[in-house]
Amino acid sequence: MSGQNELYPVKLEQMTLREKIGQMLLCGFHGTEAAGDVDDFLRKYPIGGVIYFARNVESPEQVERLSSGLQQIAVDSGNIPLWISIDQEGGMVARVTEGIALMPGQMAIAAAGSIEDAYQAAYISGVELRSMGINMNFAPVLDINNNAANPVIGVRSFGESPQSVADYGAKSIAGVQDAGISATAKHFPGHGDTDTDSHLDLPVITHTRERVEHVELLPFRAAIAAGVDAMMSAHIYFPALEPERLPVTLSRAVLSGLLRQELGYEGMIVTDCMEMDAIAANYGTVDAAVMAVEAGADLVLISHTDHLQAGAFEALLAAVQSGRISEARIDESVTRLLKYKAKRGLLENGMGAGNDEVHDEVATSLFAEALTDPASFKHQERNHSLHQEVARRISENSITLVRDQLNMLPLKPERTLVITVTTAVTTIADEQLTQVVTLGSALSHCSLDVVDLTVTPEEVAIRSARLLQSAEEDDIRQIVVGTYNAGSPSGDPQCRLIGWLQQLGKPLVVVALRSPYDLLAIPEVQVYVAAYESRPLAMDSAARALMGRIPFAGKLPVSIK
Repeated sequence: MSGQNELYPVKLEQMTLREKIGQMLLCGFHGTEAAGDVDDFLRKYPIGGVIYFARNVESPEQVERLSSGLQQIAVDSGNIPLWISIDQEGGMVARVTEGIALMPGQMAIAAAGSIEDAYQAAYISGVELRSMGINMNFAPVLDINNNAANPVIGVRSFGESPQSVADYGAKSIAGVQDAGISATAKHFPGHGDTDTDSHLDLPVITHTRERVEHVELLPFRAAIAAGVDAMMSAHIYFPALEPERLPVTLSRAVLSGLLRQELGYEGMIVTDCMEMDAIAANYGTVDAAVMAVEAGADLVLISHTDHLQAGAFEALLAAVQSGRISEARIDESVTRLLKYKAKRGLLENGMGAGNDEVHDEVATSLFAEALTDPASFKHQERNHSLHQEVARRISENSITLVRDQLNMLPLKPERTLVITVTTAVTTIADEQLTQVVTLGSALSHCSLDVVDLTVTPEEVAIRSARLLQSAEEDDIRQIVVGTYNAGSPSGDPQCRLIGWLQQLGKPLVVVALRSPYDLLAIPEVQVYVAAYESRPLAMDSAARALMGRIPFAGKLPVSIK
């Protein structure tokens, strides 16, 4: 098969062992062009796909060129077209944020209260991703966030109710895949009830098998019933599921036993990134790549480092040549991967045009009829006014009034101090965040007389005296504070500042700009609003609700006790 230009239809028996091993690797790279190191790597190693991060993104037009260039390199090298994947969950975890209709995150969608919102948001995101040549999205998150101390999931989840997460998740899967790209349910069998970030260490969830069956597994069963293309494994150790101290990603008992045999899942199993410390620090990325394939993984994700990617390729090749892994085991995964590449149109013309048959059913819905032709996926469809309207409607419906014991809202047309604690990367999942709109600027756009002060989470402590001095000014009649993860271990300065501000006796409202659990750390706050995220759209929606221009329509998807 090597060196041929006509690869379609692909026949497994024509593939070399190197080509088959390559299909099982999904790799990240640095740069925004299909040139240089990534060009060299793709020509040397016939890998199955790539993953985009913010470092690869400048604009949708640039991403579209990048995707086309990478696919052309694969075809010119005689290789199979690539999975081009991305973490585009919406809200606070998104790699493409400009030039598209960035949808609210999952907890905001659940707060808005319409299961159809989950479908529409996922469908629009899928349409726009596909227009950029992206054919696999690592979403939705099906973790049940029933642990307020969870440092990595939080608002990425639809909430704490297993059935609600299952329902919203299944609709999201349908939306993504009706748009013609693969959805990925993550992180199997559940990353919600832990206070450890698997990017940094190996979490352990000690629940009984019965509890896991009735809580954590419920959304993933729904995902399987919905026909999800891919399932991402969690780097978490479940003693009730695995007798040895192994994370799910490396557990044959969980991936091959529970997921494949018991739950009957026939789609692709992709690992979470093998450079996360839960894996890298305990097992080594390269060695763990072999262990993951032994466990039953089809796609091994290595997001950042080319020598680890090359090392994993060579280690898998050696494992088969030595007899540690049978070639039949490799064939099992590659057959599955090719099946799904064919399903998503990657084997039709070498450039991933997609299979428009997937749109037949969705085309019958009123929503789809209102969109431009979903089969064309031209770049003009990105950032469509209808797409933006859906995002805005969901965002506005998500803003949640948790309590107003002072009858303070809507805000009075008086001189107002607004302190916005800006976004900060608290987990590698966030990767990088930009905040071009503060809560103060959004309120000023609503014609409120504002003193707009912004401060990073790290600066709160050293700037508290100045912030208090501003609040004490006689002309300041009311105070708005936008917190950002104030309930986290590093959020103490925010909590202390709010306590001092309350002592001034002026009306004070706290708006949680990410975690709604901030209230647990500042329970004495009398007026509290949850916005779930601090993207510009959410800032605007929160400001409009605070001013009474829209109602507080959201409902908390989690308990704050």
